[in-house]
Amino acid sequence: MHFSIPETEVRSGENGSTYVAYNIHVNGVLHCRLRYSQLLGLHEQIKKEYGTNVVPSFPPKKIFTLTPAEVEQRREQLEKYMQAVRQDPLLGASELFNCFLRKAQQETQQIPTEEVSLEVGLSNGQKVTVNILTSDQTEDVLEAVASKLDLPDDLVGYFSLFLVREGVDGGLTFVRKLQEFELPYVSITSLRSTEFHILLRKSYWDMAYDVDVMENRVGLNLLYAQTVSDIERGWILVNKDHHRQLKSLQEKGSKKEFIRLGQTLKYYGYTKFDPCVTDFPEKGCHVMVGAGNNELNFHVKLPSEQMKEGSFKVTRMRCWRVTSSVPVANGTANPCGSTKVEVKLELAFEYLMSKDRLQWVTISSPQAIMMSICLQSMVDELMVKKSGGSLKKMLRKRHNGSIHRSDSQQAVKSPPLLDSPDPNREQVVKLSTKLSSVSLRGITASNSANDISGNDFHGNYAFEGIGDDDL
Repeated sequence: MHFSIPETEVRSGENGSTYVAYNIHVNGVLHCRLRYSQLLGLHEQIKKEYGTNVVPSFPPKKIFTLTPAEVEQRREQLEKYMQAVRQDPLLGASELFNCFLRKAQQETQQIPTEEVSLEVGLSNGQKVTVNILTSDQTEDVLEAVASKLDLPDDLVGYFSLFLVREGVDGGLTFVRKLQEFELPYVSITSLRSTEFHILLRKSYWDMAYDVDVMENRVGLNLLYAQTVSDIERGWILVNKDHHRQLKSLQEKGSKKEFIRLGQTLKYYGYTKFDPCVTDFPEKGCHVMVGAGNNELNFHVKLPSEQMKEGSFKVTRMRCWRVTSSVPVANGTANPCGSTKVEVKLELAFEYLMSKDRLQWVTISSPQAIMMSICLQSMVDELMVKKSGGSLKKMLRKRHNGSIHRSDSQQAVKSPPLLDSPDPNREQVVKLSTKLSSVSLRGITASNSANDISGNDFHGNYAFEGIGDDDL
């Protein structure tokens, strides 16, 4: 989870006095506004519950009104404090901390606790309406959706709720996966735009686990709907021969066979991101990024207009980080009293290009944190598989990346899956409802043709040093 306090606001209190509010952003989005005294109250609760030895240091009280420089200093100290709490495996995962964040989100948006109806979308465009409380957390809403669909309890963990934005052209942008520290109703309502929706999708990467889901009728329908949707959007590549086979299977109602054929197609199960910019293989390259199959896939447009494709395997990433920065104005990156600050996000990963050569690759994208979450969940699955653990238990409670401060920016570092080839290198910190049928649009020949001809990136280009033969 990526914490930052990029801005402060001077706000008016009930008695007409003013106070400084600290705008806490989580995963790149404004989550809540808090006073120093509220954060101090959290600190005191943590000390009482877990003892003073566990709790990170908290910025001290001041007797006199703070100067702008002191406000900036306190902002930095509070940011570091929130990062340290979240990084601690005991404190960061505690219900005390997550409950505090949920209540703060609700109070900031001034939404009272009451019964409401919430729409959650399915991949085929259908909507599931659930009756919840505005104060229900993500897991509560997910379970309500599963109950409405008659999805068995042992399969709930295979799915997650995602916040997405739908463009006027029908394009879908993944904003983030909803987390345990937020209230879905408040999150979607606070955006005040009909472009945003909550979407139910599978939350695992290894297609081998499709077998578990397909054993259940509802799970099968959900997975089938997602596969059809991904094909229609062009996220899964389909040639004319595959198109004819898929259309035939769809007409026969052969959902399992449809999915199994889909599993053989390129980019099955990938999450696609909006166009962004990378510094690989050259600075300023436009790139389409996809996450899946334990890799980040790049379709790059070089400055020469040449198109190249390549993949970066997560098993060859030594570490990665998400950094956030804000524009500098009048000598400071945080002018007190500003109401909105545009945060620039970047994902950078250190990659084993060859046996003895590591190189940093950077992606500049508003979806950088979503990309990081995808990488982290891939690592989680690989680690569980390697240890022989239960995927079902892991899917119930995924571990989020911890927070690390570096060069006045934040870094989310992954647990490395490979050792540094240079023993003298700095060590990386290790972080630890019924749905009896699905109504789908038909897959038309014209749709399939557009999926192929409309894809500007093509070829089987391999970036230098990416092959696993170097290991």
